[in-house]
Amino acid sequence: MSSPYIRSARFEDADELAGLDRAAWSTLHSVQPRPTAPYGPFFSEQCGPRDHLVAGLGGRLVGYVRVGRPTALAVNSHVRQIQGLVVAEEARGAGVGRALIRASVDHARASGARRLTLRVLGHNKPARALYESEGFAVEGVLPEEFLLDGAYVDDVLMGRPL
Repeated sequence: MSSPYIRSARFEDADELAGLDRAAWSTLHSVQPRPTAPYGPFFSEQCGPRDHLVAGLGGRLVGYVRVGRPTALAVNSHVRQIQGLVVAEEARGAGVGRALIRASVDHARASGARRLTLRVLGHNKPARALYESEGFAVEGVLPEEFLLDGAYVDDVLMGRPL
């Protein structure tokens, strides 16, 4: 299998990215209810293509990462946060997630950020291992923050310097 390519998202990617989102939905990584029709727009005024990097493999999009500011506060403007990472089931294990994380580090650095943070569910061991292998460290845990499928799940805060 070839290596994934990464590029900035474009408005015309919205439907394909929304489809990826719906197909990949799981309580392993989402605290939101399963999306149902009618679906809202993928991009919004607060979170547009400029905040997304997409991964392609074999001529189609197979993942994306959303990188934004965690708050609108000026005193927090040196921090960027991964606010979503999706990889299509059939592309897992092909280096797509790792390529997206590395691209998000470069993207955050290029925007002038000094830190990159994220939140991941405690039971999502594959994602946590990937983040740790890319230099993220656990910086806090909110125990039993969410009730998903009848089980309490920790919210793990991770970060890394740039």
